[in-house]
Amino acid sequence: MESLLSMPIKPVEIMFGKIIPYVLVGFVQAALIIGIGVLLFGVPILGSVLLLALLSTLFITANLSIGYTFSTIVQNQLQAMQLSMMFFLPSILLSGFMFPFAGMPVWAQYIGEGLPLTHYVRIVRAIMLKGAGLEKPAIRLDCPDCTDVIGDDDRRDALPPHAGLMQNG
Repeated sequence: MESLLSMPIKPVEIMFGKIIPYVLVGFVQAALIIGIGVLLFGVPILGSVLLLALLSTLFITANLSIGYTFSTIVQNQLQAMQLSMMFFLPSILLSGFMFPFAGMPVWAQYIGEGLPLTHYVRIVRAIMLKGAGLEKPAIRLDCPDCTDVIGDDDRRDALPPHAGLMQNG
């Protein structure tokens, strides 16, 4: 790392140089998984394949950036592994991937809303199973919950009106 820092390149260029190859590897892995899902299991892609590819790349980049951040915080590889498990295990459990998002307690849903996997699961379901795309979007822009790029309102419809944390009384 010291040799990289002594070269006449900016730290941002070093960061991109470390992340971009893994983005490409992640994109190939995502393409293989989606291809196996379509060819072997018959999962349809009803929406835009281009949009799915672009948003998959964004998701891969976001997760790699989180990993890069973890590597700058920790002091050794053991701490990095522990920190990554403390992030990715709740991501899997609270994203709606393993358990229905609407069936989780409200506090767990609020934590889940801050995780990239929650939104990616919604994106994949919307594009592959519901046919969302650039010409037929399922975009949700209802601020203050502007964290969802594309997806459905499954959480909002499933919660009773009194279930929010912003209650009066």
